[in-house]
Amino acid sequence: MREVFLVSLGSFFGGGLRFLISKVTGLLVATPFPAGTFVVNILGCLLIGFFSGLPQANGTFWGLRPDTRLLLTTGLCGGFTTFSTFMKESNVLAGNHPLMLAAYIMLSLVLGFVAVWGGLRLGQAIG
Repeated sequence: MREVFLVSLGSFFGGGLRFLISKVTGLLVATPFPAGTFVVNILGCLLIGFFSGLPQANGTFWGLRPDTRLLLTTGLCGGFTTFSTFMKESNVLAGNHPLMLAAYIMLSLVLGFVAVWGGLRLGQAIG
Protein backbone atom coordinates (compact mmCIF):
# COMPACT_ATOMS: atom_id res chain seq x y z
CA MET A 1 0.00 0.00 0.00
CA ARG A 2 2.93 2.32 0.69
CA GLU A 3 4.13 2.00 -2.90
CA VAL A 4 0.66 2.83 -4.26
CA PHE A 5 0.58 5.96 -2.08
CA LEU A 6 4.05 7.05 -3.27
CA VAL A 7 3.17 6.57 -6.94
CA SER A 8 -0.16 8.36 -6.45
CA LEU A 9 1.51 11.29 -4.70
CA GLY A 10 4.10 11.62 -7.45
CA SER A 11 1.42 11.35 -10.14
CA PHE A 12 -0.61 14.09 -8.47
CA PHE A 13 2.26 16.56 -8.66
CA GLY A 14 3.38 15.33 -12.09
CA GLY A 15 -0.09 15.85 -13.56
CA GLY A 16 -0.29 19.35 -12.09
CA LEU A 17 3.14 20.25 -13.48
CA ARG A 18 2.17 18.84 -16.88
CA PHE A 19 -0.93 21.00 -17.00
CA LEU A 20 0.95 24.13 -15.92
CA ILE A 21 3.90 23.70 -18.29
CA SER A 22 1.63 22.78 -21.22
CA LYS A 23 -0.53 25.86 -20.68
CA VAL A 24 2.45 28.23 -20.32
CA THR A 25 4.14 26.75 -23.38
CA GLY A 26 0.91 27.06 -25.36
CA LEU A 27 0.67 30.75 -24.44
CA LEU A 28 4.28 31.40 -25.44
CA VAL A 29 4.24 29.41 -28.69
CA ALA A 30 1.27 30.01 -30.97
CA THR A 31 1.39 27.22 -33.57
CA PRO A 32 -0.64 24.17 -34.57
CA PHE A 33 2.41 22.15 -33.44
CA PRO A 34 1.57 20.69 -30.00
CA ALA A 35 4.49 22.43 -28.29
CA GLY A 36 3.15 21.98 -24.75
CA THR A 37 2.93 18.20 -24.92
CA PHE A 38 6.22 18.04 -26.82
CA VAL A 39 8.10 20.06 -24.16
CA VAL A 40 6.53 18.09 -21.31
CA ASN A 41 7.35 14.71 -22.86
CA ILE A 42 10.97 15.57 -23.70
CA LEU A 43 11.53 17.10 -20.26
CA GLY A 44 9.92 14.04 -18.68
CA CYS A 45 12.29 11.78 -20.64
CA LEU A 46 15.26 13.78 -19.37
CA LEU A 47 14.00 13.60 -15.78
CA ILE A 48 13.23 9.87 -15.78
CA GLY A 49 16.66 9.21 -17.25
CA PHE A 50 18.28 11.42 -14.61
CA PHE A 51 16.39 9.87 -11.68
CA SER A 52 17.10 6.38 -13.01
CA GLY A 53 20.79 7.17 -13.44
CA LEU A 54 21.31 8.33 -9.87
CA PRO A 55 22.91 5.69 -7.67
CA GLN A 56 21.10 3.68 -5.06
CA ALA A 57 21.30 5.19 -1.56
CA ASN A 58 24.55 4.14 0.05
CA GLY A 59 25.60 7.19 1.99
CA THR A 60 26.23 9.39 -1.07
CA PHE A 61 24.61 12.81 -1.24
CA TRP A 62 22.65 12.02 -4.42
CA GLY A 63 21.84 8.40 -3.65
CA LEU A 64 18.14 7.54 -3.90
CA ARG A 65 16.26 5.11 -1.74
CA PRO A 66 14.06 2.71 -3.74
CA ASP A 67 10.89 4.41 -2.41
CA THR A 68 12.15 7.82 -3.53
CA ARG A 69 13.07 6.49 -6.97
CA LEU A 70 9.58 4.97 -7.31
CA LEU A 71 7.94 8.28 -6.34
CA LEU A 72 10.07 10.24 -8.83
CA THR A 73 10.07 7.86 -11.81
CA THR A 74 6.80 5.93 -11.86
CA GLY A 75 4.91 8.60 -9.92
CA LEU A 76 6.15 12.07 -10.89
CA CYS A 77 7.44 11.31 -14.39
CA GLY A 78 4.57 8.92 -15.12
CA GLY A 79 2.03 11.58 -14.15
CA PHE A 80 4.01 14.32 -15.90
CA THR A 81 4.40 12.77 -19.35
CA THR A 82 1.46 11.82 -21.52
CA PHE A 83 1.32 9.28 -24.31
CA SER A 84 -2.45 9.50 -24.76
CA THR A 85 -2.35 13.27 -25.38
CA PHE A 86 0.57 12.74 -27.77
CA MET A 87 -1.58 10.31 -29.77
CA LYS A 88 -4.66 12.56 -29.69
CA GLU A 89 -2.67 15.55 -30.93
CA SER A 90 -1.01 13.40 -33.58
CA ASN A 91 -4.46 12.40 -34.81
CA VAL A 92 -5.47 16.07 -35.10
CA LEU A 93 -2.29 16.91 -37.02
CA ALA A 94 -2.86 13.97 -39.37
CA GLY A 95 -5.95 15.64 -40.80
CA ASN A 96 -4.56 19.11 -41.49
CA HIS A 97 -0.78 19.08 -41.17
CA PRO A 98 0.73 15.77 -42.33
CA LEU A 99 4.29 17.13 -42.56
CA MET A 100 4.01 18.61 -39.08
CA LEU A 101 2.70 15.23 -37.90
CA ALA A 102 5.79 13.49 -39.27
CA ALA A 103 8.06 16.06 -37.62
CA TYR A 104 6.19 15.77 -34.30
CA ILE A 105 6.46 11.98 -34.20
CA MET A 106 10.09 11.84 -35.34
CA LEU A 107 11.27 14.67 -33.07
CA SER A 108 9.39 13.20 -30.10
CA LEU A 109 10.95 9.77 -30.58
CA VAL A 110 14.49 10.91 -31.37
CA LEU A 111 14.71 13.72 -28.82
CA GLY A 112 12.92 11.60 -26.20
CA PHE A 113 15.50 8.85 -26.63
CA VAL A 114 18.38 11.34 -26.52
CA ALA A 115 16.90 13.00 -23.42
CA VAL A 116 16.60 9.69 -21.52
CA TRP A 117 20.14 8.77 -22.55
CA GLY A 118 21.49 12.19 -21.53
CA GLY A 119 19.59 12.13 -18.23
CA LEU A 120 20.97 8.68 -17.42
CA ARG A 121 24.52 9.83 -18.14
CA LEU A 122 24.04 12.99 -16.07
CA GLY A 123 22.63 11.02 -13.13
CA GLN A 124 25.50 8.55 -13.31
CA ALA A 125 28.06 11.35 -13.51
CA ILE A 126 26.67 13.08 -10.44
CA GLY A 127 26.52 9.85 -8.46
